[in-house]
Amino acid sequence: MNLHALRVFYTVAKLGSFSGAAEALFISQPAVSKALKELEYQLNILLIERASKGKKLTLSEGGQALYDHARSIFAIEKAAVDDIKSRTGLKRGTLVIGTSTTIASYWLPPYLAKFCAQYPHIKVEVQVANTAQIEHALLECTIDLALVEGTPTEPHIISKHWQNDLMSVVIPSNFKPTKNLKAWLNKQFWLLREPGSGTLEMSVKLLAEHGVQAEQSMQLGSNEAIARAVAQGMGVALLPNVVTEDLVQLGKLTRLSQKSNEQLSRPLYQLHYKDRPSSHAAQAFEKSLFSE
Repeated sequence: MNLHALRVFYTVAKLGSFSGAAEALFISQPAVSKALKELEYQLNILLIERASKGKKLTLSEGGQALYDHARSIFAIEKAAVDDIKSRTGLKRGTLVIGTSTTIASYWLPPYLAKFCAQYPHIKVEVQVANTAQIEHALLECTIDLALVEGTPTEPHIISKHWQNDLMSVVIPSNFKPTKNLKAWLNKQFWLLREPGSGTLEMSVKLLAEHGVQAEQSMQLGSNEAIARAVAQGMGVALLPNVVTEDLVQLGKLTRLSQKSNEQLSRPLYQLHYKDRPSSHAAQAFEKSLFSE
């Protein structure tokens, strides 16, 4: 298979545009079309459904299968380049970590400080997004490894349990729950994270396990925003304890006690793309995550 043509096809499929692929690859648009035609002729299969003007192009069934293979091939290519560049005893290179807001704000800093002190010449970048966006970035090879709350939905992503994050239902300090706590919680206005968030996924799951349905709700884009909205009396929420600790200590939030606190916890996972071998920097950082 012509790898140049495969790269052209992969770029077109990834960007959803012939002109965008031409610009990204520094070739002409006719050259893009020619490479795709040659690849389709070589494989004897239609890869891209040619869309009418103004409509987005789509991949055929065979095109989608080839795109998945191409993504793995170029992930290995990038890993090979990164590996060769890093064979200087971790004296140079870049490590890109994808993580959720809560992990980036509360759990990650000690590990970053330790790693940067040990490997001062490695440039470390942290990209913050929700779990769904982090998965996409892993598959596109724009990050090396990830730390998230939610479990991966993509079969090409491998997850490894890292640690548990204790969570509690928090309410404004002036709220007075009734004795029938479950019924009271079902009547409350819930503040939740956006779709794709690991916190939302775990919150809905834990609440359902305790017979609580958040029928009246509002979505906010960060746990910190939710905690402060609860403190202002807007409603109630299920949040990680690390997020609410300061507001609880200030008396602005109250945590509802549980008979079994360990049930209200969520697992945190380290993720990586199974078709992409880890760089030396990524391996070193992963080792530091599990050394304690």
